[in-house]
Amino acid sequence: MKRTLSFILILFLFGISIGVCQVPKKSLYTNFCSEKISIDGKFDEAAWKNVAIASDFVMIQPDNGKPQPKDSRTEVKVLYDNEAIYIAASMYDPEPNKIPRELTKRDDFGTADIFGVSINGFNDGQQYFGFYVSASGVQADDLYTNSNGEDFSWNSIWNSHVDITSFGWTVEMKIPYAALRFSSEKTQTWGLNFFREDKRNRFAYTWNLIDNKISNEATQMGILEGIQNIKTPTRLFFIPYTSFYYKSNPELVTKEFKLGLDIKYGINDAFTLDAILIPDFGQTTFDNVVLNLGPFEQQFMENRPFFTEGTELFSKGDLFYSRRIGGSPSTYPEVADNEEVIKYPKNVNLLNALKVSGRTKDGLGIGVLNAITNRAFATILNTSDQSERQEMVEPLANYNVFVLDQRFRKNSSVSFVNTNVFRESHFRDANVSALVFDLNTKKNTYKLNGDFKYSKVSEDKNIEIKRGINSSLYFAETSGKYRYGFGEQYISKDFDNNDLGINFQTHYHAFFGNGSYRILNPTKTFNSFGIYANLYSEFDNRTDRIQNANINININSTNKKNDYYGGGFSIKPVETYDFYEPRTANEQKFVTIPRFINFWTYISTNYNRKFAIDFNPSFAFVESKGRINYGFEIDPRYRFSNKFSLVYSFNFFRQNKNIGWIDTDADNNIIFARRDRVTYTNTLSGKYSLNNKMNFDLSIRHYWSYAVNHDILTLQDDGSLLSNDAYTTNKNSNFNTWNMDVSYSWWFAPGSQLTILYRNNSLLFERDFDSNFGTNFSNVLNTNLNQIFSISLRYFIDYNAIQNIF
Repeated sequence: MKRTLSFILILFLFGISIGVCQVPKKSLYTNFCSEKISIDGKFDEAAWKNVAIASDFVMIQPDNGKPQPKDSRTEVKVLYDNEAIYIAASMYDPEPNKIPRELTKRDDFGTADIFGVSINGFNDGQQYFGFYVSASGVQADDLYTNSNGEDFSWNSIWNSHVDITSFGWTVEMKIPYAALRFSSEKTQTWGLNFFREDKRNRFAYTWNLIDNKISNEATQMGILEGIQNIKTPTRLFFIPYTSFYYKSNPELVTKEFKLGLDIKYGINDAFTLDAILIPDFGQTTFDNVVLNLGPFEQQFMENRPFFTEGTELFSKGDLFYSRRIGGSPSTYPEVADNEEVIKYPKNVNLLNALKVSGRTKDGLGIGVLNAITNRAFATILNTSDQSERQEMVEPLANYNVFVLDQRFRKNSSVSFVNTNVFRESHFRDANVSALVFDLNTKKNTYKLNGDFKYSKVSEDKNIEIKRGINSSLYFAETSGKYRYGFGEQYISKDFDNNDLGINFQTHYHAFFGNGSYRILNPTKTFNSFGIYANLYSEFDNRTDRIQNANINININSTNKKNDYYGGGFSIKPVETYDFYEPRTANEQKFVTIPRFINFWTYISTNYNRKFAIDFNPSFAFVESKGRINYGFEIDPRYRFSNKFSLVYSFNFFRQNKNIGWIDTDADNNIIFARRDRVTYTNTLSGKYSLNNKMNFDLSIRHYWSYAVNHDILTLQDDGSLLSNDAYTTNKNSNFNTWNMDVSYSWWFAPGSQLTILYRNNSLLFERDFDSNFGTNFSNVLNTNLNQIFSISLRYFIDYNAIQNIF
């Protein structure tokens, strides 16, 4: 093993690269513009006439490397001044009247042609900012990094205009320097690429070829030269906002008015400070809550803009789970026999937050994120005298993330990450640090990455500190038709990053590998085709028992009509041992998990058609009498016009004779149940776009899941389960949740938005229930339905505009 690792390290030190020829980068020279450019899609200013043209685009999908036809050519020009860079793009199309132009909300193109520009102000081959416009004028922007791919949660303020012409369509764009990051050098050299998607034919093109034999897009950008001696304006922006909420339920009606302020300040051309004062997240998307019968918490997506925009640095090392900030309290009160908790806060209030991030000209990225949350209290009722008392369940707390990320050789990096949570008084504190590296050979043919993480947690400031480690190493070939990788991971028993991160399992070591084959250019049958195999094994550190063993095969393909087909199977070929499901501190307790095999397939028809459908059935056999799982998801969608579309989704899943934990009795016996579980999920989403700045959106979800226990079982020391006739407590579960959002949004000025939202939701959990769909649907709508009507106004103010006025 040591010899193998030594060979891998030598491979990277000498930058060996096999079998890939790097295509020379294209270069474009731009001119300084002294006249005012009107963003109207006309290109009629004199400055546009004497600037170089970027042309000769090549296909990246499906026929990688094929030149763009002359009658569908793309021509792009770039200008700059002291305020912004300007893009003028002409997209030729032999049939302009057939250009797809669906209207959608921001960052969602739907069925529409697209033009985009990618800019890397440091030309370091590691990331880029992308700005895209559809043929209907809808904007999108993203931050691409090698580690995270495209992140469309990042948003910026810029201007664009689209025209449909006799020869095709045009786009004119103004991208302020405030939307970019670059060094303070007098002469700038930027990474640059242009993107065009012909949605009608599902063809994608770029100016500088993105070779699909190489997995790293950011290293395959062209070069923009000519920007010199720019005097960038102060990057200081204020976004004040005001919100009104009217809330009602069967017991209470409340009205609430909020004021707040976001601040964005460019410390220099590379570093930015973002701060939120008196935050308001009342209009964020609802969480898709499920009936969670497993041993681990449900992980939710982050929907709050501050914690999604520009957080690439903070995701290094996978230590940061932003939902911890302003999440549920970290403790639950202990009560006497004559007491009960009658009010427990769902979330902790966030007081303020700020983040500073950027990168020096030498490639050192620095990120600091800090947030403070308020105290939270539970209300406890004394059932003897009906008196109430308050107990603090979350103190004043400070959350901090600090990142140093050094990039080098245009495709590699080494990072240091630290997360820290400090709570006042005797409450729990936590500190986690990580060293993370991602090394790639010069031509991006091989990769070596890994990390070492160290956690230090104090449950109480007077109690001994708990320390743990988590380390991984992975090597892979990352180019060509055939690719492979293998790695390992070790996590000690006391590793814990859950105060500001999320981690489910500890005390194990794992070995894993993967291999894949893909076509790089279309065949007579397929536009794309790939086979992917993964092998994974996991062992408990304390007993060396195998916790997990899995072989997984996937096939994904696209036919010549751009319909997607695929499928696969997953096999657990040996019995494994689960140390988490027993829910006990006893390290010797585990439950035996039988062997199983799971099959699935899917079809997704071309979304260009007015009617399209996704269908995904699955079936699993477990090596236990009568124990099977099966289900399917079907998602029909219909586009009535370029303005109006609906998508319905129905998901059904059934588990027969599923086995899981339900309780620990007074004698510390661990009680399991053999149960049938059924889940139905119905969702409906739709949009009606008045234009590219005004949208109505609809989102409805009804989730119903129930579990009926048939046989009560006691866990034995050898991991087996013995029938238990003495336990009679009802532990059946019936869970319904309903959410409906109807919203209107209007981007009335760059960065400024008016949003009107009507929301209703309810949640119902029962032990005794009727397993009739209609009854459950009616009950959840008629039980404690919460209704919220809100209006929110955000206005973007540029300090320079104010300065010019005065």
